[in-house]
Amino acid sequence: MIQTTEQQIVDAAITSRRSVRAYLPQPVAREDIEAILEVASRAPSGTNTQPWKVYVLTGQVKEKLSRTILDIFNDPARAAQHTEEYNYYPLKWVSPYVDRRRKIGFGLYALLGLARDDKAGMQAQHARNYAFFGAPVGLIFTIDRVMERGSWLDYGTFLQNVMLAARGRQLDTCPQAAFTQFHQVIREVLQLPENEQVVCGMALGYADHSKIENSLVSEREPVAAFAKFLE
Repeated sequence: MIQTTEQQIVDAAITSRRSVRAYLPQPVAREDIEAILEVASRAPSGTNTQPWKVYVLTGQVKEKLSRTILDIFNDPARAAQHTEEYNYYPLKWVSPYVDRRRKIGFGLYALLGLARDDKAGMQAQHARNYAFFGAPVGLIFTIDRVMERGSWLDYGTFLQNVMLAARGRQLDTCPQAAFTQFHQVIREVLQLPENEQVVCGMALGYADHSKIENSLVSEREPVAAFAKFLE
């Protein structure tokens, strides 16, 4: 089937999305950020509830949040006092999910020259999450605590829209569940209201293609592995 121009544009935005882990210092124009969020807000949500809230961090505020979290993260005793408010990952890992998790993790570490027993190196790489991997823009997403599971599903469509709208502007992103461990710190630094729960963070900026970690491309299962066509 011959693709139309519209199909090519949409498909390119989807298939070129990567979790980028190194960024150029080039700033992102506020009008671009606002345009991305405006486009993303067209995401569907049950009865048009639109459960998303976004905190856009740049400059001193972003640096303060990163510095505060990193001070805790680099102190194991203090970091152990911080736990997630919700379980992003399963409490018990099973195949094939744990296999995919290990493959992408060890693939990244191999690119960075980190041996599997290099705990310090892995810890340092994980710490880069809290500096938004050097991106000039950090996004923190929250949801009202009254919202239930359906609204969290809706939220995923919004997050995807943010990432695709960014690609349409030659920008890259990295969605980050790592921030959920430090929701209390985020609440204090950003002065979040009590009714809002942290969903995740996200780095936004221009990818630094000279960095080896940005050459990582995760694999996807073929359609036949996850879809059944019933007639």
